[in-house]
Amino acid sequence: MEALLGGFAVTLSIENLAYCFVGVLLGTVVGILPGLGPLTTIAILLPITFKMDVTSAIIMLSGIYYGVAYGGTVTSVLMRIPGEASSVVTCLDGYEMARKGRAGAALGVAGIGSFVAGTVGVIGISFLSPPLAQLVVKFGPAEYAMLMLAGLSLVTYMSGGSLARALLMAAFGLLLGTIGSDPMNMTQRLTFDLLALGDGINLVPLAIGLFGLSEVLFMARQNPDDIKVLPPPSRLLGFMPSREEARRSVAPVGRGTVLGFLVGLLPGGGAVLASFLSYAIERKLSKRPEEFGHGAVEGVAGPESANNAGTAGAFVPLLCMGIPANAITALLLGAFMIHGVTPGPTILERQPEVFWGVVASMYIGNVMLLILNLPLIGLFVRILEVPRVFLAPMILAVCLIGVYSSSGNPADVVLAVVFGFVGYGLRRSGFDLGIVILAYVLGPIFERSVRQALAISDGDPAIFFHSWLSGGFAVLAAVILVAGLWPKRVGQAA
Repeated sequence: MEALLGGFAVTLSIENLAYCFVGVLLGTVVGILPGLGPLTTIAILLPITFKMDVTSAIIMLSGIYYGVAYGGTVTSVLMRIPGEASSVVTCLDGYEMARKGRAGAALGVAGIGSFVAGTVGVIGISFLSPPLAQLVVKFGPAEYAMLMLAGLSLVTYMSGGSLARALLMAAFGLLLGTIGSDPMNMTQRLTFDLLALGDGINLVPLAIGLFGLSEVLFMARQNPDDIKVLPPPSRLLGFMPSREEARRSVAPVGRGTVLGFLVGLLPGGGAVLASFLSYAIERKLSKRPEEFGHGAVEGVAGPESANNAGTAGAFVPLLCMGIPANAITALLLGAFMIHGVTPGPTILERQPEVFWGVVASMYIGNVMLLILNLPLIGLFVRILEVPRVFLAPMILAVCLIGVYSSSGNPADVVLAVVFGFVGYGLRRSGFDLGIVILAYVLGPIFERSVRQALAISDGDPAIFFHSWLSGGFAVLAAVILVAGLWPKRVGQAA
């Protein structure tokens, strides 16, 4: 508790409060703009944080991440367009409630449920992180290597597409991570004698190219949409649910909070999977399953709580183990490392002000989001009136300036453009680019851990099964991959 109070002392400075507010405000705006997403926004803003204090930078970027879940609800309810992937399920019943004149109630239930789930999720981070960090301290190279392998396996299994496509993207990310100097003997690998690749591919041009520039290319191909926006309530009281709606929302909010946090802890889980699971569970448990898809308040309360709790849960493996649970936390891990901070068990001892400052900022950020997202929804909806013909060039300019300012190297701008076209092509073909970033970030850590373990054992691979932890992670990785292949084998046998 004393450490958490110290974190509030860090967060309550004028500077960090301002960065927290900017983060959650940007997150809300990004959530409202369909297609932009937190991954693209964090990638674009990553270079701007280079001159910032690490705590301030992570507070702002984290605010964008969990703020998006609030903003995405607005377009899901008022337009039936998910501003962000985790808000897809909300379209089903949120929009139907809005058509029945209950847009305010849907947004109110979603906002309150999100606040409760987000706050409970941050409490979970506060209490789970210290004991988990103490366990991770006991990890050696073999345990870390097998943990990384299990994490990559779980991410590919839960990617939503075919396992072959997911494995291909993981291999692509791992390949990108090997370009540059060998971490053990410093020899050049896969540079093709190009000076620009001597230090490897930087995270900034890779992320901005795959997500920022590819998004601009998608915008350029889109026809202007004539979308009808249902009006939100003009008064604050219009967002209050009725007594019956509030009563029916309590249990789904509680179940969604617990489910979302637990799913968020898993690599590859996160807010999207949590929201879909919550919707399925609420429909199964409901006494009125026929109402789902036609304006059931449980179909809004449960998933909206789950996606916010899932976002909070994803911070636990990132902060305590240095393992990103999804592509967005992989970018946050990159932001930590760019500032010379390595998330993991040692951060609680060496830089507690960073860890607890970020955690405390999430308490405050959730309060800011609740205040922002009810009275100002009418103002936020006006953002949707910005024509894409103006929005796309602005994003393009910010992307290219951000890449160049991060290193001052024109070659990085060229790399970003190349990855922009690569990302556009892969997205058009249905590949999951998030896996590329995860593999790119985890790959060098995995390689270094494997080689360190083999150096300790004089090349004996049995070291990966000497402890129950490393052996368990290795078995888990194998089981996950076999489980991913099993349905196809059954289908082929039939």
